[in-house]
Amino acid sequence: MTQTVDIRIDEWQNDGGFAGVERLTYRIDGGEDWALAWPGERDAWVVVLHGHGSRGDQIFTRPDVREKWLREYRALGLGVLSPNLRDNAWMCPEAVDDLHRLIGWAREHYGIASCYFLSGSMGGSGNLIYATLHPEDVTALSALGSVTDIWSYVYWLRNNPGGVKDEIYQAIVSAYGGVPEEMPDKFAAHSVLRHLDRLTMPMLVSHGDDDALIPVEQSRQLAHLLIGKPDFTYLEIAGGDHDSPLFGCDLIGWLTGLLG
Repeated sequence: MTQTVDIRIDEWQNDGGFAGVERLTYRIDGGEDWALAWPGERDAWVVVLHGHGSRGDQIFTRPDVREKWLREYRALGLGVLSPNLRDNAWMCPEAVDDLHRLIGWAREHYGIASCYFLSGSMGGSGNLIYATLHPEDVTALSALGSVTDIWSYVYWLRNNPGGVKDEIYQAIVSAYGGVPEEMPDKFAAHSVLRHLDRLTMPMLVSHGDDDALIPVEQSRQLAHLLIGKPDFTYLEIAGGDHDSPLFGCDLIGWLTGLLG
């Protein structure tokens, strides 16, 4: 049973002209966090998890993502839920618990019947991890340029240091309370490749083969292991960088086909 969470609802103050967006503020385990919710015409909602270095308003404030995705989601009549989830927590156990409570509350408050998890990078990685831990919450998911095995990704970051990769390494180690050899059970529980039997929902995975931030091998391993899954789509973008899957795959066409 989903534990309850107390949420304060305020109108989101923004200068982007987004009327009707609500800011949900809640406290779990002594810390305050927030999400943005924009009810639509349907009882189907998109859950958008932000990328590393961004926050829960990314879908509204990053111009290219806003114009490419948000406009299409609204045209389809979908509601949008965009949680902050402890900033750069990489779907650690505490973030999983927060999201599960938030979705349980949102289902009751907004009358949500289905949740489509559509995200990239850290957000897509979180989609995959969350789907293995709470598949009952996930109607379908996309993971664009994402991590499929948090355990091996930490080692890759350690062996390929520099720039934002160092920031990501520190963020994961901090969120998970140590490196994999120190916290093997925690990292194993959040390794998607170790729990493939739980990924029963339709999936779209895409990755650029020249991604310097999250290596394409992360998605290739998942695609290889899910060969034969009828509702699994994998698109590898030749010469694509980390952001290429955000705009190089037909996410909206795939989503429209699922909505019917």
